Amino acid sequence: MKKKIFNKKTESKGTLKFWFLSLALIFGLNIFSQEDSFKEYSGEVYDTDTKKPLIFATLTLEGTNVSTITNTEGEFSLKIPESSTRSHIVVSFLGYKTLRIPIVQFEAEDNEIGMTELVTKLSEVSLSIPKDAKSLVRETLKKRGENYINSPTVMTAFYRETIKKRKKNVSLSEAVVNIYKAPYSSNRKDALKLFKARKSTDYSKLDTVALKLQGGPFNALFVDMVKYPEYIFADDYFDAYEFSFVNSTRVDDKLIYVVQFDQKPEIIDPLYSGKLYIDAENKILTSAIYSLNITNKNLAAQMFVRKKPRNAEVWPTEVAYRVDYRERDGKWYYGYSNVLLEFKIDWDKRLFNSVYSMSCEMAITDWEENVSKDIPRYRDQIKSDIILSDEAIGFADPDFWGEYNIIEPEKSIESAIKKIQRQLRRGKIDGNGASVPSR
Repeated sequence: MKKKIFNKKTESKGTLKFWFLSLALIFGLNIFSQEDSFKEYSGEVYDTDTKKPLIFATLTLEGTNVSTITNTEGEFSLKIPESSTRSHIVVSFLGYKTLRIPIVQFEAEDNEIGMTELVTKLSEVSLSIPKDAKSLVRETLKKRGENYINSPTVMTAFYRETIKKRKKNVSLSEAVVNIYKAPYSSNRKDALKLFKARKSTDYSKLDTVALKLQGGPFNALFVDMVKYPEYIFADDYFDAYEFSFVNSTRVDDKLIYVVQFDQKPEIIDPLYSGKLYIDAENKILTSAIYSLNITNKNLAAQMFVRKKPRNAEVWPTEVAYRVDYRERDGKWYYGYSNVLLEFKIDWDKRLFNSVYSMSCEMAITDWEENVSKDIPRYRDQIKSDIILSDEAIGFADPDFWGEYNIIEPEKSIESAIKKIQRQLRRGKIDGNGASVPSR
């Protein structure tokens, strides 16, 4: 029996590159002290009117940087220190009223959190929208040093990477990483260090293609548009876009402009189109959802396909991105991003083609100021061209992640993990995470 915590009557306050590549290729921030154990709460967040799940809603332990997000089925899991169980959980979602819920109202499992959509009055929107959407975007990106965390930080993040052949999972990678985040006003790139990871790939389902995602967690990190505007809105390409206001919404009771941007029709190079969600008062980018123009499939393929079989044509059919930012004490920071790529492989002399989707996502689950400003030695850092190595051993342990917050797996991923565990128990996965054919 699921526990309903809140319902609608309750009041409360440049191009990112992924590749086909046939090359194979610790320590972590932790809010839990040695003496402190944790409690885990799980459930789902949904719209009280439509009953539909709210995807990528943020849940934060009040007064801390500990947080997680809901998955694509609206489900969440949040681990907090037992010493904090008298605090509150803050639940926020773009366009909905933010909730502040006492932790004592939560059960360990099956919590249902209903959220109510906010209605923006036409009068306040029409009075406040500036005339020039393009200038607003320029100003927002220029104010990153003022509105975003401008001191070095160390962030703990959970990263998940999947490859599917049509609807079947054929590769699953998960990792906890530390991000040594440079100030937003700095041009210095962020550094990454791997803390813990596991991966399993069923190569028997990948045809003759060695399909791997080069870049690992950097693929998600570089979607941080405020820190890396050059990947989308480089100076040379800014004028290649058309900007316009489409509507407005709210987040945490703040009025949010929604700016649509599209590639100008006369531009040949594949660029992007999507929506930017900008805080009306302070000119802060709170979210961005966009996709690559893949009208010219040959040019789009050149951006992603580094190696392919001679008897196949490979091209992307969908490339989509999302980034969300969070706020703490008046300053914003990178909180979550995801990338989805779908590819089609057309084989010579084969009646049917192959369709693969490759996705990755990363969520910040905790962070603190990097007072010492130390970063890992270069040899200890994750490199931006790495491919996570195959290692299935972690899947045998149901408590592999311990106190670290992760993104609750979708049902299909959860089923894949259970299948891997069964195969490990039966000895059907080798030490490199590959399936061993039955004899």
